[in-house]
Amino acid sequence: MLATIADIQDFTMSNATFSEIAELLRQHDSFVVMSHVRPDGDAIGSQLALGHALEEMGKTVHYINEDGLPDNLAFLPHSERIVKPAGEVLDVDVAIALDCATKPRLGANALVAAEKAKLWLNIDHHKSNPGYGDVNLIDSSSPATGQILYHLITSEGLPMSAVTRDAIYVAVSTDTGSFQYSGTTVATYEMAADLVRQGLDVGDINAKTYDSHPYRRVELLRRLLNSLEMSEGGRLADWKLAYAVQEELSLKPEDSEGLIDMIRAIEGVEVAAFFEELQTGEIRVSMRSKNPAIDVCEVAKQFGGGGHTMAAGIRTEGSLDGVRGEVLKVLTAQIAAVASV
Repeated sequence: MLATIADIQDFTMSNATFSEIAELLRQHDSFVVMSHVRPDGDAIGSQLALGHALEEMGKTVHYINEDGLPDNLAFLPHSERIVKPAGEVLDVDVAIALDCATKPRLGANALVAAEKAKLWLNIDHHKSNPGYGDVNLIDSSSPATGQILYHLITSEGLPMSAVTRDAIYVAVSTDTGSFQYSGTTVATYEMAADLVRQGLDVGDINAKTYDSHPYRRVELLRRLLNSLEMSEGGRLADWKLAYAVQEELSLKPEDSEGLIDMIRAIEGVEVAAFFEELQTGEIRVSMRSKNPAIDVCEVAKQFGGGGHTMAAGIRTEGSLDGVRGEVLKVLTAQIAAVASV
């Protein structure tokens, strides 16, 4: 039986429970599973994890991402199922948005593909997520959407195939900086231990995730280091990437994934920022904080972005140097305010 309008209205008032979501998944037959543009490990891993669990339940599942599958995650089993939307409208019961803070970040073509869905399910861990689904599960205390899915799947007895197991591990590992970030919890380590008990080959999957980068990534790192600047007495580090450099090095979006952690790790640095000029002319900003008192999500919101307290992003119009100047001005004020307390 399909969820009624009254059911949906009840759900939108608060987070749905695991049992309510599991019941919706069991009631419906066809799904499109999506994640945000420029997908990372948590986005792709979450898609594969939940999507394959649904397939194991006998459901029809479409996996789409506006930008497709990044090369660095193609080692994940079943990842060939993730495709770019082809412009067609899919005949599905439910659209599932995973690890996506706002609906537009799914991408225009992905939204077209899902427009006939009778129900929208939104599962995420970004605190800036406004709850745009008909049914929402937003847990900003979780370090990754993959961990939310692990608890959903295990608590409700949904299928945990090898595909789902490996995808969950990569989702959580990449979004916690290999289990290093402050959001990593006891539950995160217990989840990882359980996945190993279920047959996860930690050495093999970590090698594929972290030890198999193309040479152009090294060239990118060289260029970024040459642009590195330190300010606020060494508490703020930033670097920038012009689109011309991306063209020259034939870079792919995933090539810069995780590199900001190198400057975040500098002794004395409390905030790191990465400014990137996109082909569209927009500027993409990634920010990382090591000090919980410096909330980069609040900074991001001032420029139409969002994310987490200690990891947030912006995509905005403007020049590379212009946007950099405006964002650094706000970050500098935040750092100064915390220093004066």
